[in-house]
Amino acid sequence: MQGWRAAMEDAHAAITDLDTSTSFFGVYDGHGGKVVAKFCAKYLHQQVLKHEAYLQGDVGTSVQKAFFRMDEMMRGQRGWRELAALGDRLNKFSGMIEGLIWSPRNGDGNGNTDDWAFEEGPHSDFPGPTSGCTANVAIMRENQLIVANAGDSRCVISRKGQAYNLSRDHKPDLEVERERILKAGGFIHAGRVNGSLNLARAIGDMEFKQNKFLPAEKQIVTADPDINIVDLCDDDDFIVLACDGVWDCMSSQQLVDFIHEQLKSESKLSAVCERVLDRCLAPTAGGEGCDNMTMILVQFKKPILSGASLGDEPSASSEILPASGASPGDESSASPADEPSASSKKLPASVDVNAESIPVECGSSS
Repeated sequence: MQGWRAAMEDAHAAITDLDTSTSFFGVYDGHGGKVVAKFCAKYLHQQVLKHEAYLQGDVGTSVQKAFFRMDEMMRGQRGWRELAALGDRLNKFSGMIEGLIWSPRNGDGNGNTDDWAFEEGPHSDFPGPTSGCTANVAIMRENQLIVANAGDSRCVISRKGQAYNLSRDHKPDLEVERERILKAGGFIHAGRVNGSLNLARAIGDMEFKQNKFLPAEKQIVTADPDINIVDLCDDDDFIVLACDGVWDCMSSQQLVDFIHEQLKSESKLSAVCERVLDRCLAPTAGGEGCDNMTMILVQFKKPILSGASLGDEPSASSEILPASGASPGDESSASPADEPSASSKKLPASVDVNAESIPVECGSSS
């Protein structure tokens, strides 16, 4: 939903058959323009598949590398051309012309293909876009869920009606974010990085990633995602991925409660998503409820089984129905989510969180 904004800068991806046992869902909240969000929606899941770690079964590493790969791919002549093609009409035309003139053949002299070959051209030194986007991704493989997040979009699971945050909102005032920002030479003013960006992690935003003496994960703003890997159980109802336009209006628990109430009378998930966005939309311009809003709703089949069948096809209005679930993390941060802000109690963004560590008993019987 565009809301009261002059343009829609969000994008999303929903691929229920990333491979025979894997589904991919992603929400990308753009800022400063739409092109980075659209670029990620087009390419990020492809890069997850292509990384050698994915072929070895390490989905967490492959999705982390894919986040960083987005920044790499958006640089140079090829990056400029691809972003231009996703932009407004004038840029699309310019990108098409430059593509005809400068794009090399897809391969080298030995006949080996290269899906992102270097291109010479007038934008060979293009450092990448100054606009950017958040990225909140959920990958379902059999009875496991891998959540990757950079930014303040959020993934929430409903377990027996209780909301648990599966990602952390990356705001500059978080201690770990503040420490990295300051060490990289940045500053925080009025809750914004260098006084302008209200996120501490994002894809794109290359002006904050110019320190040549630091690796990508230690830049003022980084694309480095938190990775949360959790097991699924039969108590899981659904997950929601949504941009901050939704979370500004409803807490995690409020949204879970609202969805449960709607599911009593509505089985079509796209309709439930529309009701959520209508509930969040402000009646007039100004204040909360005016932002772009994108939401993906994934409802789990019961019981959760390896290779369970998928439900309805994804809706363009940002809702999905695949086949699996997830489970939350540990100790205090595994407490139910009840606030919409970065200070909410959340499931940690740590790797390999086992079902046994969750403060809820999970039944695995069919």
